Amino acid sequence: MPVFRRRHLCSMGAALALTVTVPATAAQAAAPGASAALREVMFVGNNWDGTADVIGSTGDFGKIGRIDVIPDKDQRMAEINADPIKWIYFMAIRNSVGEGHDQFVDDMYSTPDGRSMVVSRPSFADVVSIDLATGDINWRFPVSGYRSDHMAVSPDGKRVAVSASTSNTVHVLDIVTGKELGRFATGDKPHENIFTQDGKYIYNMAIGDVNTQTDAPWLDWTKGDRRITVVDATTYQQVKVIDMRPRLDALGLKDHSDAVRPAVFSPDESKLYFQVSFFNGFFEYDLASDKITRTKTLPKNPATSDDRTTFVNDSRHHGISMSPDGKKLCVAGTMDDYATVVDRATLQEGPLVTASKPYWATVSGDGRSCVVSESGTDQVTAIDFATGRKVVSVPVGDHPQRVRLGRVAADWTSPSAS
Repeated sequence: MPVFRRRHLCSMGAALALTVTVPATAAQAAAPGASAALREVMFVGNNWDGTADVIGSTGDFGKIGRIDVIPDKDQRMAEINADPIKWIYFMAIRNSVGEGHDQFVDDMYSTPDGRSMVVSRPSFADVVSIDLATGDINWRFPVSGYRSDHMAVSPDGKRVAVSASTSNTVHVLDIVTGKELGRFATGDKPHENIFTQDGKYIYNMAIGDVNTQTDAPWLDWTKGDRRITVVDATTYQQVKVIDMRPRLDALGLKDHSDAVRPAVFSPDESKLYFQVSFFNGFFEYDLASDKITRTKTLPKNPATSDDRTTFVNDSRHHGISMSPDGKKLCVAGTMDDYATVVDRATLQEGPLVTASKPYWATVSGDGRSCVVSESGTDQVTAIDFATGRKVVSVPVGDHPQRVRLGRVAADWTSPSAS
């Protein structure tokens, strides 16, 4: 398979927030056929609220409005309560990955014309398109199985890939109509998705069973089939599978999990930087040589227990992004309560910026800041890539997780939610 040579994708603020890799003005962001009067913003998914805050993408990142992403909650709950199997899964999500809460929003992107937001809703096992002007649902796609998860949008903005975590499937949908264009099989519990910049391939990271208590290294085999699945984004046929287990073992890292979590490509897509379960740090993987080339261990917080069973969904660090010039990485040290900017050449970390359970990292619209979601204090915090210092924190809703760049009408106001 060829080595891809284009700019990076901010992951798994890939993730990979695929729309954030190159700063763009509102005019530049408008795709062919889209309205010219668009404003670039950031969507913040408030997982437990069932809302998405809309904030500025640069500057003071001030709040612009809020969107209710579960306007059909009563209808969905009636369906769940009428189906014993759906109810069991709904409660299982609440009491496992939801930490006692329902997961009403995981991921979200805007359509190229800025008229709609597409949202994955784990507890409702679906993806919906919401009209940003009215707050109404345009279309709904129930995923296979009983839980939806991370998404990714193709570089042209026309397709959205969503992980269906209990059926080991990724669905690829037309972002405007919700029609399924294709699907492909993955490892156990598909999580992060990344389109390559040329739109030809999709990378999916399967993380296995992160809710079991079999977290000791010698029981790692119980976590399931964890691998990166690479597919052709036109035919949705598998092109390659990358299993990090033998690559970690080759470095003597047999006690490290091979569950690839958030990840981000270098600008030329020759290297992948990724986090794994339980580890306070990240790895550099060279696609051409098919080897892990560098390991970065980041500081532990002395107040954080090393008991793996206390890590939320097996995550010690969860969230990684890269500055558009490829010189700096930004890492969310989730269980260690900090975020930090890392020099990519030397892998030397900068100041440890205090953050309460940061669970995502992405890039601001102008490319100058890393933006992390602080799920412990219900805010997002911007950190300057150049200095590694905190810029500003902005309050948002309950338990923010994914943060993505998006577009709305220049004169947009919230349709209903306050």
